[in-house]
Amino acid sequence: MTEVFTLGEALGIVSADRLRHDTDVRLEVGGAEFTLAVGLARLGHSVTWLGRVGADELGARVLTVLRGEGVDVSCALSDPAAPTGLVIRQRRIGRVGHVVHYRGGSAGSRLGPGDIPPRAVQSSKVLHVTGITPALSGTAWSAAHHAVKLARDAGVTVSVDVNHRPQLWADRQEAAEALAELATGADVLFVNQDELPFIEPVMGTIRELVVTRGGKGASSTVNGMRYDAQAAPVTVVDPLGAGGAFAAGYLSGLLEELHPTDRLRRGSALAAFTVASASPWQGLPTRSELPPLTF
Repeated sequence: MTEVFTLGEALGIVSADRLRHDTDVRLEVGGAEFTLAVGLARLGHSVTWLGRVGADELGARVLTVLRGEGVDVSCALSDPAAPTGLVIRQRRIGRVGHVVHYRGGSAGSRLGPGDIPPRAVQSSKVLHVTGITPALSGTAWSAAHHAVKLARDAGVTVSVDVNHRPQLWADRQEAAEALAELATGADVLFVNQDELPFIEPVMGTIRELVVTRGGKGASSTVNGMRYDAQAAPVTVVDPLGAGGAFAAGYLSGLLEELHPTDRLRRGSALAAFTVASASPWQGLPTRSELPPLTF
């Protein structure tokens, strides 16, 4: 039995200032669900991560890191027929970057409904999925929806992070329809301010809606009551991983039945730790490192 079950694609991340010129680049592994899993595990929660990785060095690194962080990867699959996906990020002006995805035909995109273990999902307290997974392929779309149905049928809390990645969708309309459909299954829905138009048709049906606004803080509407919290002050090194870190902190507070405002504060604290680091997950705090108000 695990507190949080999450599924999605973990991949290699190459970061550089200008790839055509740089001789030194940063190689990382990560993903939105990867960051969430590490964030929760560092706070002492039990987490299971499911995904497909290639039978290659990047795939081995993904699983090695997650195991080392105390994340259960017993459900994860190593796919000898497809490579681990890759993202290349180039910094251009300040923190504005250019991102290229190499995820078509990746092991992660081959995730399917048959890969979802019903007993593991239905014995968890929270299932967390993101809008990234349905964008990867038709089978990944089916896998995410199958997991949500399994969880809802068992009374497991369903957490959804909209996480719109425009590079992964054919067009905005397709993304809007798919993300709104995924959102209908959520008990807790995470969305940043720019993504609100995607879930407008279902906004009134969500029990717990969490809206992040970057440096302007975050709010949650829980059973019709709104709560707000300021963003934690921080000097941003790299914004990658902020969303997954925030969701990890918020779900940690939810599992511990904290007041909604304190859930927001814990989410903001984890996001601050992450963006202050060059890695999307290495800077995540342990429980002893949390600021007092978020403990």
